[in-house]
Amino acid sequence: MKNFLLLAVLTVLGFLNVNAQEIKFGAKGGLNFANISGDNTKGIDVVTSFNVGVVSEIPISEKFSFQPEIMYSGQGYSFDDNTVALSYLNIPLMGKYYLTKGLSLEAGPQIGFLLAAKNEKTNVKDSFNTFDFGVNFGLGYKLDNGLNFGARYNLGLTDINNVEGSSNKNKNSVFQLSVGYFFF
Repeated sequence: MKNFLLLAVLTVLGFLNVNAQEIKFGAKGGLNFANISGDNTKGIDVVTSFNVGVVSEIPISEKFSFQPEIMYSGQGYSFDDNTVALSYLNIPLMGKYYLTKGLSLEAGPQIGFLLAAKNEKTNVKDSFNTFDFGVNFGLGYKLDNGLNFGARYNLGLTDINNVEGSSNKNKNSVFQLSVGYFFF
């Protein structure tokens, strides 16, 4: 078992060393159109917020890349003119498949950590789980100069509610548009 782990670590380090010149780092930001799905969501409206963070793209082959990200994401929902604003630190781990030069399909898991939750300036963080897990699907387009564009949907898989005695199960649902730039 130890030999297998050592071989795996050496293989990854060798891969990263060979491809270190091709790894790209950048930043991106954009708009979120967020809502929740699940129980008792009739009359729940979308809220618009923003996302911003850092990205890296690690080529695996000519057509496939791995893109880890660290993103601040404003999410939440609105009902009866009340807005519940949820702030997350999300870590998407995206696989990218290039259909043609620049155009990619993206998919991958995302873990999120709740930073804040407010309902009209009242702290309601205790009403929500501090951990969120979801799956992302999207499209991306990258220009040769490093400028890139993306559209992504985050399908929440875990219940975000943390209210004792409540049987409601709700999940995040977020559509994102972003613009980014790879610096190097």
